[in-house]
Amino acid sequence: MSTSSTPTSPRTPPRTIVYVDGFNFYYGAVKGGPYKWLNLERFFKLLRPHDNLCQIHYFTALVNGPTLPNQQTYLRALETLPLVNIILGNYKAKRVACTLAACTYTGSRWFSTVEEKRTDVNIAVQMMEDAYEDRCDQLILVSGDSDLVPPVIRVRNLGKKVLVCIPAQNPTRGAAVELRSVADAAKVLPLVPLLSRAQFPATIPDGSGGTISKPPTW
Repeated sequence: MSTSSTPTSPRTPPRTIVYVDGFNFYYGAVKGGPYKWLNLERFFKLLRPHDNLCQIHYFTALVNGPTLPNQQTYLRALETLPLVNIILGNYKAKRVACTLAACTYTGSRWFSTVEEKRTDVNIAVQMMEDAYEDRCDQLILVSGDSDLVPPVIRVRNLGKKVLVCIPAQNPTRGAAVELRSVADAAKVLPLVPLLSRAQFPATIPDGSGGTISKPPTW
């Protein structure tokens, strides 16, 4: 007596969009290391080899100060990648009072600083838009910021899966308890050996006949 079985079709790869909180990623994953010249498209393809990677949204703001040229060079490099979309916020100057009780300074307790603005809102809006327009099956949020809890909840209510990857090199930064609690899954973003395997070449074509070179200090 012979038996037959119905062949199973291969699983359709999930349509995936990645949302990278640029400063969260920089301070949690690459600051102080040798892997800042990172090809984000290559990195996330290595991280999610079985997904249909549709888009990588990279959220940042142009810094004030001597590191701006390096940042601008890196953004030009990212612009050469077909899947990467850069969304800029901005920096806003503000005055902040020193609240350190042990400080014995007798002068003004106020000092000037800058604050990154709009990134959380930009991420939330883009996540909601992509979910409503059914551009993906799952969203990967690269951040540990608890301000993003509401959009994660809303996107999941729309039937989309949300994976949170926390960029962190230490356990305290990687806790992100609130964000972990509302995601379908959450983990610390794997860095080794992906960072070293996903670097741009030292010099890359800019798409207009010129080249873009890795900043010397990187």
